[in-house]
Amino acid sequence: MSHVEDELNSQPECWARAAEEAAGHAGVLPAPGERVAIVGCGTSYYMAQAAAALREGSGRGETDAYPASEFPHGRPYDRVVALTRSGTTTEVLDLLGGLRGTTRTVALTADPATPVATAADDLVVLDFADELSVVQTRFATTALTLLRAHLGLHTDEVVADARTALGRPLPEGLAGCTEFTFLGRGWTVGLAAEAALKMREAALAWAEAYPAMEYRHGPISVTTYGTATWMLGAAPDGLAGQVRDTGATWVADGLDPLAGLVRAQRLALAVAAARGLDPDRPRHLTRSVVLDAAGPRES
Repeated sequence: MSHVEDELNSQPECWARAAEEAAGHAGVLPAPGERVAIVGCGTSYYMAQAAAALREGSGRGETDAYPASEFPHGRPYDRVVALTRSGTTTEVLDLLGGLRGTTRTVALTADPATPVATAADDLVVLDFADELSVVQTRFATTALTLLRAHLGLHTDEVVADARTALGRPLPEGLAGCTEFTFLGRGWTVGLAAEAALKMREAALAWAEAYPAMEYRHGPISVTTYGTATWMLGAAPDGLAGQVRDTGATWVADGLDPLAGLVRAQRLALAVAAARGLDPDRPRHLTRSVVLDAAGPRES
């Protein structure tokens, strides 16, 4: 079993623990009414998108999400939340350093013995969700679960759905598709982007992601036989039929969207296996992007 498969399978337990611990971090996580930005890189950025949409959509306050490298320094925030599994990502550390003394910052990380411990004002440690793999699965979803629980939006059914997602067979023939499109609405747009990233990282697959209502404004034109179109969350009326009319495979599982992402992670591993790839050694990637004059290097 690969590291990423082992870590993927442990997500229900990690989510349950994060939900239990959320109340203990209430003092450093955003309070209702605060104007908040959530930042990250790669997978962490997509989790930031989902968390921001959940927070603002639940009426807790204006919330934006940015890649750490694209943070708008001229825009004021009461608090900035940074997601960084490794605690060493250059763009995140640079941003936190630049905000010191002007904006309160809190970092969610898996490793407190890293530079993020001193770069952020406050730290939330999810070391039980740390990973050996390059490709993120459980840390990202556990961080999002913690933030969902902090907002009062996590339930035991989410963990139960995650267990279902691990046990339910994938649709027959899906691993043989040549193109994968993931769709979301609201907070699940970020999950769709993350599902597509997993396909690219682990399986070198052609994968895209769109807001579901935007999919009909052009992208559906390249959907055909051999395409799998996967909806995370509730689909717009009529979309499933339109996708099926193209000859593509439509996937919608009825689970909590975060559990649906777990199934998409499993699909990425299945496609990698079908193509003879090792998901623990994704091409051109390292566990953390640390930049210096010579360019990226592994931390």
